[in-house]
Amino acid sequence: MSPDVFRGDGRRFRPARAAALSLALLGLLAAYLVATVRGADAAEVVISQGMPTTASSVEWAGTPASAATDGNTGTRWSSAFAPAQWLQVDLGAATAVSSVKLNWEAAYATAFTVQFSTNGTTFTNATGTLRGNVGEQTVAVAGTARYVRLNLTERALAIYGYSLWEFQVLGGGGTPPTTPPTTPPTGGTTLLSYNKPGAASSEQNDVNCNPCTVGKAFDLDPATRWATSSTTGWVDPGWIYVDLGATAQISRVELQWDPAFATSYKIQVSPNASSWTDIYSTTTGKGFKEVLNVSGSGRYVRMYGTARATPYGYSLYDFNVYGTGGAPTTPPAPPADPVFPATRLVFNDEFNDAAGTKPSTAKWTYDPGVPQNGEIQYYTENSNNAKTDGAGNLVIEARKEAVNGREYTSARMNTGGKFTTQYGRVEARIKVPKGNGLWPAFWMMGADFLTGRPWPYNGEIDIMEVLGRNTGEAYSTLHAPQYNGAGGYGQKYATVDLSQDFHVWAAEWDSKGIKFLLDGNQVFYASKATVEATRGPWIFDHPFYIILNLAVGGDFPGPIDASTPFPARMLVDYVRVYK
Repeated sequence: MSPDVFRGDGRRFRPARAAALSLALLGLLAAYLVATVRGADAAEVVISQGMPTTASSVEWAGTPASAATDGNTGTRWSSAFAPAQWLQVDLGAATAVSSVKLNWEAAYATAFTVQFSTNGTTFTNATGTLRGNVGEQTVAVAGTARYVRLNLTERALAIYGYSLWEFQVLGGGGTPPTTPPTTPPTGGTTLLSYNKPGAASSEQNDVNCNPCTVGKAFDLDPATRWATSSTTGWVDPGWIYVDLGATAQISRVELQWDPAFATSYKIQVSPNASSWTDIYSTTTGKGFKEVLNVSGSGRYVRMYGTARATPYGYSLYDFNVYGTGGAPTTPPAPPADPVFPATRLVFNDEFNDAAGTKPSTAKWTYDPGVPQNGEIQYYTENSNNAKTDGAGNLVIEARKEAVNGREYTSARMNTGGKFTTQYGRVEARIKVPKGNGLWPAFWMMGADFLTGRPWPYNGEIDIMEVLGRNTGEAYSTLHAPQYNGAGGYGQKYATVDLSQDFHVWAAEWDSKGIKFLLDGNQVFYASKATVEATRGPWIFDHPFYIILNLAVGGDFPGPIDASTPFPARMLVDYVRVYK
């Protein structure tokens, strides 16, 4: 449902929330790109260089918008000294876009989105809100656009504007393999650090981080982390190392940082965990996910931090070491990625029972009780709150009736313990109610929530939320440890009045990301690579279960009033999952 915090009982409360190409040549290029995208091993190509580029403003004549797309890293665009700015490039024709590459000057954006348009007037977000960094940044996107815009909303240097050496839009790129390999396909290297022992300068294991011990950095679980001790570890240096079990040739190290990251650190190797050799060093660590191509030999590999980004210590969600040799433990193989359009039906409920029939408990679990989020309803298991209408629909009905000290009732139902899925197309055809304070939702929760992992560490995928006060817009959002509550990674999008008819919401989900669709049109794409590089760990590579509910009141939809209709009905034609 939307930015919330869960209690141990599964319910939740919300916290306070170069020359221009001719059009003919561009047409040939676009056709080439479309064909290339269909190939299995196509390479990305820059499609923005020299194309018409405009901006909301320029600082002065020497930093025009065109300098960002001229292919010259010695020229730059810079804006007026104000927070709300944009920079866009006209590709000349609708073109498949696969990524955007940015090279920021020191005046980078701490909040921005990439937007697409077919007409240069109406733009839709291709990403959620991202954070830039000094230097190069790559943002994976998916979609077709003629105009690609950076919508910039927050500055790293509040006394200046924004400044980019280069703004490159790329198209093409290979089709991901149907079954992703266990380790990244880089020259035959193997993940060497999985479930290996290690040591650290200190570790945290207390009520605030229980446990944030050494092994959590090597368990391939992106929701767990190592942290230096809160009583002795907020000092420099701070370090953690892994024992690979035997001598290895190291070729790559991947670090997924918590906000307590190192701005200055070294990667070191050792034969004995006593004498160390530097194989990488930086004084400009950026946090989030850092992928380091290195070369060195040793049994032990250490991250040795010497300067912290925050007053706190050091903390890593993942510290993954790749190479050859060692004594690797093979991690569990991930499931195969679906090939979209996915057509193998693995779960469905068509709600075709006789009128008044309660949905099957073989497929659905009811979740009665008092909600959080400031909502005013009581969720029941009664058939008058969740039943079929005899016309092929499930009716989730919010009613004005007193139950257990509440004046309103409704229903929340989920497939927990009945059906879970990892990847695939999850869709439902829904008609939402209109009315102040009404809050229908179609969403998913990480199944490990049911076995004790607290929210948001289990992950939440909100496929659809609509607020009854404005049924002309909807929300699709992800929640995880580093992006949750009001800071969830997602998108609000304007559309038709959703209360007037049924509409199909879907999430197409694989190991690369999640595409959200409304009536077959993409409204948001969450790229795993982009999220890891700009927001924090991606925790959506495990099973989830499905939830449907209709809430009443609360701090997100706002209060009901005399105009709110009761009974209010959320109609669900079907729920289907394809692989």
